[in-house]
Amino acid sequence: MINLRRMRGEPFVLNADLIETVEATPDTIITLTTGKKLLVEETPAQVIELVIRYRRRIHGLPGGGDTPVRTLPVARGGGGF
Repeated sequence: MINLRRMRGEPFVLNADLIETVEATPDTIITLTTGKKLLVEETPAQVIELVIRYRRRIHGLPGGGDTPVRTLPVARGGGGF
């Protein structure tokens, strides 16, 4: 989920997985997979950055905000699969 603002300044939270396209016309229009269109104050670059941070956060990757970075164990030895 990402935090955005409608053109009138009203904050709302959007499920980033529903975003199909983001375009500037010059206002930013987000088209959802449902066909619904949203007009937001953020620029397309800002929306993209918010989505990237959201995805990093849910996958535990660096740069995902204040979520701690998880490290995966490294397989050692000659044991095969």
